[in-house]
Amino acid sequence: MQEIVQTLISGEATGTDIAALRLPESYRGVVVRKEDVALFEGMASADKDPRKSLRVEEVPVPELGPGEALVAVMASSVNYNTVWSSIFEPLPTFGFLERYGRTSALAARHDLPYHVLGSDLAGVVLRTGPGVNAWKPGDEVVAHCLSVELESADGHDDTMLDPAQRIWGFETNFGGLAEIALVKSNQLMPKPAHLTWEEAAAPGLVNSTAYRQLVSRNGAGMKQGDNVLIWGASGGLGSYATQLALAGGANPVCVVSSPRKAEICRGMGAEAIIDRSAEDYRFWSDEHTQNPREWKRFGARIRELTGGEDPDIVFEHPGRETFGASVYVTRKGGTIVTCASTSGFTHEFDNRYLWMNLKRIVGTHFANYREAWEANRLIAKGKIHPTLSKTYRLEDTGQAAYDVHRNLHQGKVGVLALAPEEGLGVRDHELRARHREAIDRFRAPGAEPAATP
Repeated sequence: MQEIVQTLISGEATGTDIAALRLPESYRGVVVRKEDVALFEGMASADKDPRKSLRVEEVPVPELGPGEALVAVMASSVNYNTVWSSIFEPLPTFGFLERYGRTSALAARHDLPYHVLGSDLAGVVLRTGPGVNAWKPGDEVVAHCLSVELESADGHDDTMLDPAQRIWGFETNFGGLAEIALVKSNQLMPKPAHLTWEEAAAPGLVNSTAYRQLVSRNGAGMKQGDNVLIWGASGGLGSYATQLALAGGANPVCVVSSPRKAEICRGMGAEAIIDRSAEDYRFWSDEHTQNPREWKRFGARIRELTGGEDPDIVFEHPGRETFGASVYVTRKGGTIVTCASTSGFTHEFDNRYLWMNLKRIVGTHFANYREAWEANRLIAKGKIHPTLSKTYRLEDTGQAAYDVHRNLHQGKVGVLALAPEEGLGVRDHELRARHREAIDRFRAPGAEPAATP
């Protein structure tokens, strides 16, 4: 593995050199193990500690199949699905691997007593399998997390509708929180040349998810002038929604939970900001009862910031805690678009405000290849920027997941895999210099900026 690292960071290796590298028999990956699925039994979700379930272990390099690629992972990042996997919620992911393993002899590789996690990466192609023509060893890439088979007609209008659609590193094995990852070649996209490895690895899942949810015709179909209410607007997902709204001529109304997060939103260019902690919104009177008076107070505050207008779009992902308020405050004929439920999967809302006001609830889930490609293209052009705030070593992924679980982070947190330090991998220094302030916006005050060797 050391030979691979030295070759990749030398800056002089050709594709031929990389193709000639000897692959190791094993690599280090961040795993959960099947034997640990009962580890947190009986505990509340908030009390479950990813540091106790996530391990860094040496695992065998998987067999390379048709249409696949092995990628040397320079950096990855932690998403909320890593947290779910680590605390075995809503179900242990081994059930996903078992079902996938039964579909074919090749898929059986994924059904193992350990699960290598991670749904983002930035790295270098090491090998490609039969039938791969668009990518070759030495290509610097990022990977989106949609894994599809496309053997059903259902997936050929929108690949997210493929019955065999899965999220790589969550519903499949051999994910990106590792030194080597196995991906399908149609997951690969060019690495943005002006970013470091860790910066390039950060946007993939959340940027693509936000793009489909907000911009795509498969989501809310945002247009210029729309008022867009964005929950968690400085977080891993909301920070990209905020940028996409601003870049698309919409008016984001950013909901945050601290003055620091409010300042981050202002730094991105947002003007309408609600600090829900400071204004003490309590949408639930108790565990079983919502408080419509708080919905009304919240709606009035939004109209103060928009000149009397209700949101055209509500960008939903907290779920249970906020969904009743989201349905209430959306304008007549508006759209609530949801992609997650980090505060609980069982949503409750007053349906009168939905049906009598012709509102729509749209469910979205990640993105198809085209949407992911367009989202990555915006990153590569410097129109949307990574929101990386902190980077951990592979050995510290448990702490990274813990911080995300406890909402102790800003934006996204990265994980170095084969990259020996931060700041490596920049190819376009001119473009980087033009956007340096935006690239570093989410880093904590006083943090060392990434180097640009």
